[in-house]
Amino acid sequence: MTDPYSDKRRRWRAYWDLQRYIWNLRFDRGHRGAIPVCPPMPADLWNLPCGAKTRAGTPCKITALYFGGRCKWHGGLSTGPKSEAGKEQCRINGQKGGRPKKQETDR
Repeated sequence: MTDPYSDKRRRWRAYWDLQRYIWNLRFDRGHRGAIPVCPPMPADLWNLPCGAKTRAGTPCKITALYFGGRCKWHGGLSTGPKSEAGKEQCRINGQKGGRPKKQETDR
């Protein structure tokens, strides 16, 4: 089964790569000359569905997409650590001074 929106997804990623390139030019101190204006998004890319597979096996229909072309459920931010060891490591990393140094053992 092929994605009917595959060409539009390719163009979506190309559009956001161009946007990111122009945005980075604004902060590049070595850049000389005028900074190009960001082009508007093509009208046919508006309301592009996410397209990722849901747990039920159907394509996701959410149209509020991030830069990568997926919705917040299928390509969003990290959910954080799940295991107890990962949660403990997260607590240690957040402390002032960072991770405690290991004690040297006598041989």
